Amino acid sequence: MSTDAANTYTVHTKDTAPDASKPVLEQVEQAFGFIPNVIGVLAESPLAVSAYATINGLAEEKSRFTPQEQQVAILAISKENGCDYCVSAHAKVAGMKEVPADVVQALQEGRDPDDAKLAALSRTARLLVEKRGWIDEAAQNAFFEAGYKKAHLLDLIALAALKTISNYSNHIAQTELDREFS
Repeated sequence: MSTDAANTYTVHTKDTAPDASKPVLEQVEQAFGFIPNVIGVLAESPLAVSAYATINGLAEEKSRFTPQEQQVAILAISKENGCDYCVSAHAKVAGMKEVPADVVQALQEGRDPDDAKLAALSRTARLLVEKRGWIDEAAQNAFFEAGYKKAHLLDLIALAALKTISNYSNHIAQTELDREFS
């Protein structure tokens, strides 16, 4: 896919990526069985691909959110950021993490799920992006009243950082959706 146009981004493979990006590509391929196009794009920058992989790994290991709640937050953030690639990819991942199909559909459509706690999470995730982190006290209290803690809100900020890397990269690169996520 490489061309000379300044606005065209290469979807790197382990053979074409900068040497400093190759270990991340190998880890991702081991975990998923393939290298998603977004990771191939990010591989152009060893910093970007490593930051994404590191935050993602830390989210899986240390987040106070369940794997299902993480996917709800990620889908809500990606939808609010207008990243069709990530919404499609994480809809697939959410299914693998046993997020109910009706919850995934609501998030894909930009709606809150029927589940009150997940709706509070979705709403807060979207608000975090929309307000660029300036969430007022009433919105924070609604999040806490749904059963979340301050640590959850800070985890949500870390998930927003994760999705900012991939969402914005997909915007500038116009990343093509992998067939595995279709």
